[in-house]
Amino acid sequence: MLSAQARHRLFQAGFATIAATGADRWLAPAARGCGVILTFHHVRPDAAPPGAYAPNRLLAITPAFLDRTLTVLQARGFTIVPLSDLPRRLAEAGEPFAVLTFDDGYRDNLEHAAPILRRHGAPWTLFVTHDYATGTGRLWWIELERAIRVLDRVSLPEIGLDVPAVDDAQKSAAFAAAYHALRAGPEDALRAATSRLCGEAGIDATAIARELCLTGAELRDLARDEAVTLAAHTLSHPMLAKHDDATARREIVDGRARLGDLLGRVPEHFSYPVGDPGSAGLRDFALAREAGYRTAVTTRPGHLFPAHAAHLHALPRVSVNGCFQTDAALHALLSGVPFLAWNRGRRLNVG
Repeated sequence: MLSAQARHRLFQAGFATIAATGADRWLAPAARGCGVILTFHHVRPDAAPPGAYAPNRLLAITPAFLDRTLTVLQARGFTIVPLSDLPRRLAEAGEPFAVLTFDDGYRDNLEHAAPILRRHGAPWTLFVTHDYATGTGRLWWIELERAIRVLDRVSLPEIGLDVPAVDDAQKSAAFAAAYHALRAGPEDALRAATSRLCGEAGIDATAIARELCLTGAELRDLARDEAVTLAAHTLSHPMLAKHDDATARREIVDGRARLGDLLGRVPEHFSYPVGDPGSAGLRDFALAREAGYRTAVTTRPGHLFPAHAAHLHALPRVSVNGCFQTDAALHALLSGVPFLAWNRGRRLNVG
């Protein structure tokens, strides 16, 4: 398996090749769909320098790069539309459109992203996890990052891991090993492991959501902005496919009403946590439809095509990745070239 650094180098080389050959322009008519849903998480100015220990850096972009993304969208002819317009846009031929989505409900979206979006007149959707907004949720990937930052050794006998974590390189390697092994197993075991590591590091894991995420009151205030759509991201942010039917139903179906009570309005759109094929599948797509959501989005990569109108609860998105904050990466992703195999109709990536 390629290391994270090797994968990043491979992606960087691919984006650079697409830019150098001009493929993002001359292949775009064949590769680009009728629209694209972009995925963001954190927007904040404190980006870590290259080589520093920052294993979740892929989830954070700078405000300057968000501004650049919106500028490039306009220059490439994309119209930014609210998520509620997506079904109609899929059914009508017209100029390419983009939908902007932000997952989890982070406070930095309000502090750093909202002013930029407002300046560009861009509508956007914030997918809210209920338990994060109530200050009771667990952001286990941040727990893991913070614990390893403090610890000089990472010991997880349940996955056969016992490694030094003294410098940034060792900490990055320890995080990668722990993350992939824990992700492969049951989610309860994963959360227990990160909680224990936080305990060893003297970190209050239960305080992280209160520190990083918007509260119910802040969200209700944000909802007054007509450009903002508040949507659902489950009750507790589980990888749904790892759980039984009753748990998945509670998170997706019952969670809609509970989040509606918190936000002051029932959400019409939904995002699957993590959202890859190992985290959300056909059962979960059916539950989102049953719950009454108008649309539901995955993190399976790709542009949108008219045929997606028949799969509104399994929509692909394109991640704006904090590891690739360059024009070359942005132009490539918006061109659809990296997803050409799907975009030519051989696969909608919804199964």
